[in-house]
Amino acid sequence: MSDERTGADGPGDGRQRVHMTLTGRLRAYFIAGILVTTPISITLFVAWTLMQAIDRWIIGMLPTTYQFSLPLPGIGLVVLVAALTFVGAFTAGYMGRLLVRTGEGIVGQVPVIRSIYGALKQIVETVLAQQSAAFRQVVLVEYPRPGLWALAFITGVTEGEVQNLTEDEVINVFLPTTPNPTSGFLLFVPRRDLVVLDMPVEDGIKMVISGGIFTPPDRRPPEEREKPFFTSRSDA
Repeated sequence: MSDERTGADGPGDGRQRVHMTLTGRLRAYFIAGILVTTPISITLFVAWTLMQAIDRWIIGMLPTTYQFSLPLPGIGLVVLVAALTFVGAFTAGYMGRLLVRTGEGIVGQVPVIRSIYGALKQIVETVLAQQSAAFRQVVLVEYPRPGLWALAFITGVTEGEVQNLTEDEVINVFLPTTPNPTSGFLLFVPRRDLVVLDMPVEDGIKMVISGGIFTPPDRRPPEEREKPFFTSRSDA
């Protein structure tokens, strides 16, 4: 006589499902706790370590008579911020600008140093400038061949010789690597070949860093989601 399952679960099956459900929830809560606390903990640790390093560096440069007998956490950081503010205020005046131009002129005469200084200055100005062209929009670009899509960022409109030698209007596109978005490739892509996304730049960076594990939601209106996706030029 063959055994047949009636479809009814016994008491043991119900308890097993409850146990599995509870275990799954606890595991999910544990992982969520790790995801929440790990970035915060690492950030606080790095900030505290950096603050202590700045304290030791700044306090060590002060004369002994001006050093505190008791350690005051953060005093070095306060002194550094005050010093940078003073330097910024000084260079905003005529004498400060004249001194900076003179110093840059001297540095510009040294072959190796001028290249390093120029590159560092351009990077800092790009990061800190309020109207910086860095990472304006998130786009999709066909790379490395037609039919394959890569997430990239518009950094500006191409100008100069590169633009003048191309038939189409080309855009500066930065294609970052995963999981380190600070390195990547600079591409000059025709505007018509770019698919501009409604995705915020912050979400695009998170998606690159996570290797696609983090996927932001579609922010387009519902009626636009029904439209066909941009087709590859290889299929045209």
